[in-house]
Amino acid sequence: MPFPAPDPDLALRFLADAASTGALFGEARRLRDEGKGRTVTYSRKVFIPLTTMCRDRCTYCTFAKPPGAGGVYMTPDEVMAVVRAGESHGCTEALVTLGDRPEDRWPAAQEFLRTNGHVSTLAYVQHMTERIVNETSVLPHANPGLMGEVTQRALRRSNPSLGLMLENISPRLMEPGMPHHDCPDKNPVARMETIETAGRLSIPFTTGILVGIGETPAEIVESLFALAEIQRRHGHLQEIIVQNFRPKADTRMRGVDPPTAEFFSTVVALTRWIFGAEMNVQVPPNLTDDFGIYLDAGINDWGGVSPLTIDWVNPEAPWPHLDHLQSVTEDAGFDLRPRLPVYPEFINDRWIDPVLLTELVGRADDEAYAVVEEKATT
Repeated sequence: MPFPAPDPDLALRFLADAASTGALFGEARRLRDEGKGRTVTYSRKVFIPLTTMCRDRCTYCTFAKPPGAGGVYMTPDEVMAVVRAGESHGCTEALVTLGDRPEDRWPAAQEFLRTNGHVSTLAYVQHMTERIVNETSVLPHANPGLMGEVTQRALRRSNPSLGLMLENISPRLMEPGMPHHDCPDKNPVARMETIETAGRLSIPFTTGILVGIGETPAEIVESLFALAEIQRRHGHLQEIIVQNFRPKADTRMRGVDPPTAEFFSTVVALTRWIFGAEMNVQVPPNLTDDFGIYLDAGINDWGGVSPLTIDWVNPEAPWPHLDHLQSVTEDAGFDLRPRLPVYPEFINDRWIDPVLLTELVGRADDEAYAVVEEKATT
């Protein structure tokens, strides 16, 4: 009997009854193998925390810091030094991550931007991603928060892909006492508009959900189906990240239990079922000790893994060594292949700026996967 088509009510039943999920996991693996074969990818990257200042006050975040307590901008020289070091280690992606619009909250952010000749943090992102793509063989992938059409059009010329995690579709998480209270950039309506805008502009886009921050199972399901609807309209979502929450000791949510591996794996399998065979589904490998279990839930990508820089969002969780990542993947019967910040199926003139497309093709092999050239020992 064919497996049922994606349905929100059935998805909720799977989350409520772990004993009923065996068939779901089998379908997730079947879909993955149908669409992606036995290839699992990762992006060899450096992590660029362009600024650790932010105007939001998420109760689980250890990345954002105020001025005087670690909240700074990286200078252009610092950015380029990290990117060039990554280049020598064979990295093909510079993941540019930062706090949202810190100049709206912090005078120190305003002063940095004024001194360096930029009208906004987003303008600084554009300047630095243009330098990265023009001066190195590394390709930027920016995650700068909410972005309007003008910003996305500008960033499209230097970023083959952009990203913004939805995290969750529920406005309830913005209420007092909830993790996104007093966080204007976590408004799910605004985040969905950023993702929708990227679709209208034909920008390959990375998004996903964060599991375990106080959402209900129904809100998880609603989030996934909302993203699936955007994908149906535009086809621009190049990957869905399913990320498990890890409590941080220096945050207000330090006492919250993370999702169990059983529950989280079911969410991963649901994601594959909902988005189908062609979607790239990613789980970060550094947030679970036995990360190979997610191959049984239908993933086909490990995301960005760095041989050089830490995960600035989860600094307590080191990346697996690339040799270990390869052995776990191959022991499960898959081939591990490096990719560029944009997936092979998006490397064409429908999705990529013409000038940037030439740069991408020059960094890819005949199957549009990344060519890794190391100049230093990892």
